[in-house]
Amino acid sequence: MSENIIRVAIGGQGRSGYNIHANWLRQDQEKYKIVAVADQLAERRKDAREEFGAKTFSDWKEMIREADFDLFVNALPSPLHVPGTIAALNADKHVICEKPMAPKVRDFDRMVAAAKKNQRVLAPFHNNRHQPFFEEMQKIIASGVLGKIVYIRSSWGAFSRRWDWQTWQGNMGGGLLNTGPHAIDQALLLYGWNRTPKVFCRMDCNNAFGADGDAHCTVTLFDPRRVAPQIDIIISGYLAYPQGDLYTVSGTYGGLAGGAKDLRWRYFDPAKAPDHERWNWSVDRKYPSEELPWEEHSWKLEEANRGTAVGYTLPSFQDGPAQIYQNVYDTIRKNGKLLVTPAQVRKQIAVLEECHRQNKLPKSK
Repeated sequence: MSENIIRVAIGGQGRSGYNIHANWLRQDQEKYKIVAVADQLAERRKDAREEFGAKTFSDWKEMIREADFDLFVNALPSPLHVPGTIAALNADKHVICEKPMAPKVRDFDRMVAAAKKNQRVLAPFHNNRHQPFFEEMQKIIASGVLGKIVYIRSSWGAFSRRWDWQTWQGNMGGGLLNTGPHAIDQALLLYGWNRTPKVFCRMDCNNAFGADGDAHCTVTLFDPRRVAPQIDIIISGYLAYPQGDLYTVSGTYGGLAGGAKDLRWRYFDPAKAPDHERWNWSVDRKYPSEELPWEEHSWKLEEANRGTAVGYTLPSFQDGPAQIYQNVYDTIRKNGKLLVTPAQVRKQIAVLEECHRQNKLPKSK
């Protein structure tokens, strides 16, 4: 094995550990090799031995102690993200950690401190930061054609009844901690990492099978100085009818709407728009009206680039894992810089923590 190849141990072979991480790593064998896997289920360990030739463990702690590897992929259940990550960092391993990375900022700070103490890379895994549509959205907004961005709305959900482990508060479950890290990460990027938003949140739980995690949540990020846009997010399992596009963006010169597979936007050049003198009363008892020189454009994700998608509320294409794992390889082997930084994730966790502080949902006995 080449000394440049990063040897990987994966904790957990569920939806994320297998469908996202292992699935990508097996395609990127010039940079990575899966050498160890931990999972409680015997059939998943058997799959790992047969498919990856990995050494397997029923206990992630034992794997960290005994396996010989460079990078720990923490795809364990959410409550184990903090202890699993800290244990791996203290064993001098680099770590990629799934979301939600931590329930509270103070827990996340312990993870960052362990990475700093051991001089290891702590890489957040936010694959939806790098989805094609979201990168295209950022380019359009950054071009300035929409003017000052005043308002952004995103809708994450459908009508879905769930009865898995991620619906319980005790498992760090609920829609906000499951889907929210994706939605909040994108929102904070659009809001501006150099700013800290005020947060207003309301959530509720009406799960059909007795679980106590939130199944409906709305979050508003706002700037009292009105420099950054207001951003409204809905995360819900009760959307029998779609609430419009995944994203709508409103600016002073136009707007944008769309989602994972297509975007459309329209805008006008203010220099080419009619000039008007202020009315002090209504003229001809009518409201003002004008013809603006609108330009309209659209974008579609090319069929050839779609590939396999995973995801619950948003189809997540291979671009996300591809960029993250390339970036992590460059950071570990070539002294590069992380695309998704711990400082950014700390802001995201602060928003999630504030949302839960504002909403003390009762816990099931």
